[in-house]
Amino acid sequence: MKRRTIILAVFILLGFCTILVLKNYNIINFSTSYQTGQKIDSLNGVYVYYNGKMSNVSGRNTVNGYNVGLKYQCVEFVKRYYLKHYNHKMPNSYGHAKDFIHKGLKDGAVNKARNLLQFKNPSKSKPKVGDIIVYDGHVFNKFGHIAIISTVTDSEVEIIQQNTGTTTRRTHQLSFKNNLWTIKDKSILGRLRKIN
Repeated sequence: MKRRTIILAVFILLGFCTILVLKNYNIINFSTSYQTGQKIDSLNGVYVYYNGKMSNVSGRNTVNGYNVGLKYQCVEFVKRYYLKHYNHKMPNSYGHAKDFIHKGLKDGAVNKARNLLQFKNPSKSKPKVGDIIVYDGHVFNKFGHIAIISTVTDSEVEIIQQNTGTTTRRTHQLSFKNNLWTIKDKSILGRLRKIN
């Protein structure tokens, strides 16, 4: 009897932990107060839209023939932000979030597919507001993730992101050691920045 109670308690705990992990990665969503496409945040007048669960797609967003991305995925927000705020169109307008980083480039080199400067993590260049931050894929999201840096101090960066449920902002610790700036998240592949 005692053994069955322990086994039942372990299964309940595992189920609860699984739900928390899936909710954290926006694979399941318990929120019903928002509608897909509803404005939930903004940076410099460019809106972040609610997307429901992570895999939801509401068609393709194009502006004058330029592919902005799948509504309301993370890539769509980043490309729409760069288009509206910087009037920047990427030469390669397609690709999953993790594909925005060209792994063979040196720190500070030009990523020709995006026509942006690319920085490693860690990098000699301190992150700046407006930088694109690119995350690798993982077991719950093989496509990776992409966001915009919205605030930078000497000890942290804040990002703004889309397609993460209602959690549009998140902070990461930032450190400077041995002349290198490191954003403390091992899943970060690097950053991209508008060429002046």
